[in-house]
Amino acid sequence: MNIPSNLKYTKDHEWILIEGDTITVGITDFAQSELGDIVYVEVETLDETLDIEEVFGTVEAVKTVSDLFLPVSGEIIAFNEALEDEPEMVNSDPYGAGWMIKVKCSDLSQLDDLLSDEDYKSLIGA
Repeated sequence: MNIPSNLKYTKDHEWILIEGDTITVGITDFAQSELGDIVYVEVETLDETLDIEEVFGTVEAVKTVSDLFLPVSGEIIAFNEALEDEPEMVNSDPYGAGWMIKVKCSDLSQLDDLLSDEDYKSLIGA
């Protein structure tokens, strides 16, 4: 199970890369393995400002559809459009080419509530 130490995590199995007040969000290796083959990623909230824990999109696998929850409040400033043609990149490279959105964080203090790699490993029993 790949859980990079330079990222933060949520209890909803999302990873967060922090670059100043911009964060990149995707789902973890654990999440993609639990979902199985991902066939569609939908994000219709581009250029919208959402609150923490609001649904920003969905990820559809062969057997299920899961909501994606925003880990911090802010404006969604980018969507990985490559996922429209190749959603399977979330399976093959969840921490790289399979990233989902970029968010301009409006409350940096919310980042303090994210899980470290060690906390996330404990959460999933890794």
